[in-house]
Amino acid sequence: MKNLLVTLTIAAAVVTGACASMGSRSISEVQTNPGKFADKTVTVEGVVTTSFSIPLVPFKVYRISDGTAEMLVISDNSRIPGKNARVRVRGEVEEVALIGGRSFGLHIREKSVKFL
Repeated sequence: MKNLLVTLTIAAAVVTGACASMGSRSISEVQTNPGKFADKTVTVEGVVTTSFSIPLVPFKVYRISDGTAEMLVISDNSRIPGKNARVRVRGEVEEVALIGGRSFGLHIREKSVKFL
């Protein structure tokens, strides 16, 4: 019985940790430690501050703010959220360059977006 209780306690701790890691990250957390998140999928929530597309360019761009910072999101979707839309974005964190330990061009490559 004691072994069963220990096993269940460990299983609960593992599941709780896994669920916690699936939650949203703050944008400032991603920007503060880009190496930790580079090439990994994250979820962030925020309000769209700007959105635009450039003719003849195959992707669209928008910026979101969560109150801690702003981040650029690049989308291959033909429709992107408009200004002031509240969204949850899931995507891969990418950098254009890392020079001297400093990140340049940090952005999220959108995999999915949900309107909140």
